[in-house]
Amino acid sequence: MPIDTDTLIDWFDTVGRDLPWRRPECTAWGVLVSEIMLQQTPVARVEPIWHEWLARWPRPSDLAAASQGEVLRAWGKLGYPRRALRLHAAASAIATEHGDVVPSDVDTLLSLPGIGAYTARAVAAFAYGKRAPVVDTNVRRVVARAVHGAGDAGPPSNTRDMADVEALLPRSESRAARLSAALMELGALVCTARSPRCADCPVTDGCAWQHAGRPAYAGPAKPVQKYAGTDRHVRGLLLDVLRGTSGPVEKARLDLVWSQAGQRDRCLDSLLVDGLVEQTADGRFALPGEH
Repeated sequence: MPIDTDTLIDWFDTVGRDLPWRRPECTAWGVLVSEIMLQQTPVARVEPIWHEWLARWPRPSDLAAASQGEVLRAWGKLGYPRRALRLHAAASAIATEHGDVVPSDVDTLLSLPGIGAYTARAVAAFAYGKRAPVVDTNVRRVVARAVHGAGDAGPPSNTRDMADVEALLPRSESRAARLSAALMELGALVCTARSPRCADCPVTDGCAWQHAGRPAYAGPAKPVQKYAGTDRHVRGLLLDVLRGTSGPVEKARLDLVWSQAGQRDRCLDSLLVDGLVEQTADGRFALPGEH
């Protein structure tokens, strides 16, 4: 039998985490900021930075008025700093083209710079209660197990994944938005990748994976991602130096962060290409707009 979506929504309403961007008083702007920050970053790291950003920049126009350097410095250790620049660009478009109000429909959200399919649907659903399929890694895993009886979702397919979630959503917009949040919460807290807590699952009776005997994932093993020594690590070290200063620095100072010159210079070049670092006329380096 299919999973009981009403039971899943009731479970979420009872045990769902009290996160600030889920509270009724949170603005659509607050939801958008949270969605950008939460991409590939745990809630525990995001929440304090999210509070700081909303206190400092409570409206899109407030963030748009800040320099890119200020934005990157405030982004701190959240990682993947290009997200900060994308959020800054989206804020500028919202301020100038949409009256400082985050749009409510998916197509308009998709027209904003740096806003993709997931973020547009998440904002429409969680900020405005729209009926929009919201698909992240957790949702894909829950659907793969509960609906298809597979141990893992396998390679992503936007068309297939959104159709799977769309088929589960209630016709009521508000109920659909709650189900989207409930699916994400179930995958984050119970139907986890490595140690699913099936005894605590509210929809285990209708789970196809349970009925199939919980078969293991038959696909190729997923590589374990390391961080230390990667280009991402070195890029972060270089940015740390610039975030810790108030103006341009000599390249010799950046050279101290990593001993392998070839990798270090490659990472610095990539930061320049991505617009996360700028070079001054005298050859020094700084965050964008801070020279």
